[in-house]
Amino acid sequence: MMVNYQIDGPEHAPVVILSNSLGTTLEMWQPQMPALTARYRVVRYDTRGHGGTRAAGNVDLAQLGLDVIDLLDHLQIARAHFCGISMGGLTGLWLARYRPQRLLSATVINSAARIGDEKGWRQRARTVREEGLSAIAASAPERWFTPAFRQASPQIVSGLCQRLAESSAGGYAACCEALAKADMREAIAAITLPVLLIAGQYDPVTTLADAQLIQQRIVGAQLAVVPASHLSSIEVPESVNRALLYFLEEQYAG
Repeated sequence: MMVNYQIDGPEHAPVVILSNSLGTTLEMWQPQMPALTARYRVVRYDTRGHGGTRAAGNVDLAQLGLDVIDLLDHLQIARAHFCGISMGGLTGLWLARYRPQRLLSATVINSAARIGDEKGWRQRARTVREEGLSAIAASAPERWFTPAFRQASPQIVSGLCQRLAESSAGGYAACCEALAKADMREAIAAITLPVLLIAGQYDPVTTLADAQLIQQRIVGAQLAVVPASHLSSIEVPESVNRALLYFLEEQYAG
């Protein structure tokens, strides 16, 4: 399977790979690009079933992680800093646990070791397969952003929702089914890589308590809380960029 990706930044700089959330594409990371590409080689990619990367058969969390390994192999990148949001963050936890030799660090934004519950994800997958993504897209703003951001930036919100509505229903549903089975709550205790958690103070999907549970189970994990809902990298990019860059620079200090 060919993964759709884009590379920016200095050719010989350390690599940061960015993994999108459910229902978005690599374009969601645009607010991070100026800050990151000043110092890092940035690889953005579309998760399986999203954007230019098609879904292929049944999908599980391990497959989402192995797609990243395949992309690193394709690009001949030995190790990279990984940064993922929501579903992408859960992918990062899997990689940090099961393929740590390929990562330099993992940043997990607005995510959880277990997102939602199996019944809910399977119901959403069925609904999307039968009815398409319009209803999901219409309700997305309340999950993704605070009321204040929705009011202040309606064009950003509507643009993201429009792209979600036009996305692959099959690809979205396949990732819902992957999330239905994904549970890293026990496995993460074995992670020894440097980990940064960024949590949205007002996130109703992956709560601050979810991030705190991860922090408790991964020795040395850092936690930054930002004043945002679920897509904090879009809602408060300056706060997210500041935390992410500080963490990345820490890896080269001393």
